[in-house]
Amino acid sequence: MQAELLPQAFEALRIGVGFLWTAAWAIIMGLVITSLVQVYVSKERMASVLGEGDVAGLTKATLFGAASSGCSFGAVAIGRGLFKKGAHVVNFLAFMFASTNLIVELGLMILILLGWEFLVAELLGGVILIAVMAVIVHLTLPENLFEDVREELNERDHEHGVSEDPTCGMEGNDEHSIVTDGGETLKFCSEGCVETYRQEAASTGGWRDELLSWGGWYKIGNQYRKEWSMLYKDVIAGFLISGFVIVFVPQWVWNSLFLQGDGLLASAENAVMGVAIAVLSFVGSMGNVPFAVALWGGGVSFAGVIAFVYADLITIPVLNVYRKYYGLTVMAYILGVFFVTMAFTGFLMEQLFDALGIVPNLAGGTTASEQTYFELNYTFYLNLIAFALSGFLLFVYRRGLGAPGQYRDPVCGMRTDDSGPTVTRDGETYHFCSNACKRRFEEMPGEFDQIEPVASGAATGGHDHH
Repeated sequence: MQAELLPQAFEALRIGVGFLWTAAWAIIMGLVITSLVQVYVSKERMASVLGEGDVAGLTKATLFGAASSGCSFGAVAIGRGLFKKGAHVVNFLAFMFASTNLIVELGLMILILLGWEFLVAELLGGVILIAVMAVIVHLTLPENLFEDVREELNERDHEHGVSEDPTCGMEGNDEHSIVTDGGETLKFCSEGCVETYRQEAASTGGWRDELLSWGGWYKIGNQYRKEWSMLYKDVIAGFLISGFVIVFVPQWVWNSLFLQGDGLLASAENAVMGVAIAVLSFVGSMGNVPFAVALWGGGVSFAGVIAFVYADLITIPVLNVYRKYYGLTVMAYILGVFFVTMAFTGFLMEQLFDALGIVPNLAGGTTASEQTYFELNYTFYLNLIAFALSGFLLFVYRRGLGAPGQYRDPVCGMRTDDSGPTVTRDGETYHFCSNACKRRFEEMPGEFDQIEPVASGAATGGHDHH
């Protein structure tokens, strides 16, 4: 028995790592794009327009979610912040749906591992998910339940001194906090976000200026690091588990759980079972896509697989977060609404695709065990580019976090010292992180008439407090 298990375990690892290698460049490029958007989208401004549960508010919540984090836990945490600030229930739930189903990195990963049909079902289904959820919530929302929970949440956070990081919307902590000159205490989730805030406070350039500066790329690097810190466990676990599921789970298991056939009953049962397995899988975020590949290879229908992909917001770990944030009653309500919405949308997608004749052929193509993953092909070169880009962002992040000097670049906010480029105007010397920022300062001097050379300790408008 042991002699058989060892080769099977190696095969499972080969498939899991092979899936990860195949999708690595897509994940990295998607996270870079997501990080870029998040750095330049104001969460405060967006929260202020999500207070109404109308079509306009729902649309804005969807667009904002699509530009946000792909991590289930990150989406829930940011959604909590939006809810606290007054976002309507429908809108903060729509935000969470969009941020886990309509994001770039997830779409690329689905396209590579499952095919264009699943990508279309994910994008179209993501919009339908939000519409169906909005209808269900408007019809079933318990009167005053969420308003009472919102008041309790704000009171509890105030009593415990809990506050959101002003740069990213995650929960701040006492270890990374500053006190402004006005006496306000700001809490951040990490040292990287403290530095981002300092740069934003000291800079006056626009986003185009920042993209040509070290300071702008530092902010993107910090956000990219944060995205990976939230996602990497789910991503790695999802790929590895998928390999072991493909190798070790026999076909009879899938046949016993999922009805076979083409009828409406089989399609509906598969969609419900797909969501149920997602709840119990413990694999969320983008880690459920390789798991979905295992389900697809096991003969699960299109409805079951796409419903499984939709359901990363109701895995057991995420449900536990809802319980801690909002209590058991709200957790149960969210589970019920999301479960019905996800299963129905998965069922609807299969019926629509079947009517259009574009349900992918389950028997077509090679199996996961037959595929060769590590070759000198386009995947190899795209991964090299993606890994190089990751290395560059990590370098910029570390450079910004540990940059020496007592000055702040007035264009991008990057910390700098006497060794960098300088400009003297009206008896004041301004220090820059690069010649690009210096040229911008010289080209548009009027934009900086009110700017004084800022020392690093004053760039926050306050001081560190640990």
